[in-house]
Amino acid sequence: MSEPNNPFTEIENLFTSQASLKKVEKGRYLFQEGETAKELFLVKSGKVQIGKVIPDGRELSMRICSNGDVIGELTLFCDESTYMLNAKVMEDSEVYILSKQIFEENLSNKPQLTVEWLKWVQLQSRKNQTKFRDLILHGKKGALYSTLIRLTNSYGKSVDEGILIDYPMTNQELANFCGTSREVVNRMLSELRKEKIVIVDKNKIIVHDLDYLKKEIDCENCPINVCTIK
Repeated sequence: MSEPNNPFTEIENLFTSQASLKKVEKGRYLFQEGETAKELFLVKSGKVQIGKVIPDGRELSMRICSNGDVIGELTLFCDESTYMLNAKVMEDSEVYILSKQIFEENLSNKPQLTVEWLKWVQLQSRKNQTKFRDLILHGKKGALYSTLIRLTNSYGKSVDEGILIDYPMTNQELANFCGTSREVVNRMLSELRKEKIVIVDKNKIIVHDLDYLKKEIDCENCPINVCTIK
């Protein structure tokens, strides 16, 4: 949110003025599913992964939060609520921690903040809808291709061979974002390598033919702020 032309300054100002700032080490959790929800978080630096463990024991990753992202918003205005997801710190981070009660009181008394918050919630809803659309319409292939496209939008850097996803990620971590097994992702990546669509080097992926991925899932060319892994 601290980027130029930030449309969510009221939200950020609330956290920076009324929240406490805490350093959190890699591997720790801001919260875990089922814990009583009393706080919201805003990431100042570092990365936090939001996910859920599904009944068969596999992990489903939803998004990667970084500078300016709000976490824990699903619990607002819910009595006796618990966190529905896990928030795991992926690298040493700094986060603002704000009481849910204080956030709710500010929303109730500040119309400009309320309007801004509704816009932020709408943006998150659009992101989720497009992810589910790709999964429902195109299955596991849609989930992988969509995730690769979102990763290029979030962490892509132009190189001679195409677009480097400048975010180290194992095949298991990639599978977690797709809601499938590592073996399935390995097989699909192998097929993409044979077709020279992607280049895989250790934990780095270069997308050589982004247009192919978009065409295969009938990409609607959503705005970058919607088609993101963040």
